[in-house]
Amino acid sequence: MATILITGASDGLGRALAEDLAADGRHTLLLHGRDQGRLAEVAAATGAETYRADLSSLAEVRRLAADVAATHDRLDVLVNNAGVGFHATGTKRLTSPDGHELRLAVNYLAPVLLTRELLPLLRRARPSRVVNVASVGQQPIDFDDPQLTHAYTDVAAYCRSKLALISHGLDLAEELSGSGITVNSLHPASYMPTTMSHA
Repeated sequence: MATILITGASDGLGRALAEDLAADGRHTLLLHGRDQGRLAEVAAATGAETYRADLSSLAEVRRLAADVAATHDRLDVLVNNAGVGFHATGTKRLTSPDGHELRLAVNYLAPVLLTRELLPLLRRARPSRVVNVASVGQQPIDFDDPQLTHAYTDVAAYCRSKLALISHGLDLAEELSGSGITVNSLHPASYMPTTMSHA
């Protein structure tokens, strides 16, 4: 039996994964989402524990990690699935409560911070793993303008944030080599029929 935390589990891919794992009946599922109503629905369908947090806020990311650590002393799997997608023609740059470009905040900063905060629990459960839901859609990062304050598009922001997450995953995997914690990034599919894809 594994203890598994899935972010963005109240809808789309995260919810589908939670329901599949719940059907197995062997795991303790910890499901994160922003919307309390949808979290209640997925809890009823899976019997899982739920945690509400807005991952655009780094303070709420830290609170989520603290809430998990307060009730569990180990974590076998962390699935960093929550994310903000894009509008193909979107050009309105949005920022997080901390002032970061929104997609950079949710798709990169939040999973990096959450993973770091939960490493003690992952270490106690070794062998354990971190799974980052990334994307085949990637663009080079402009290190002179990582917040995309110039020539902004939703697509560019999304693709850069996902490349940043993959790059961090590679660095973290190297850092944790031999520790019993593995780190993987995956591309789940292109244009899945989820809220993120239809937004």
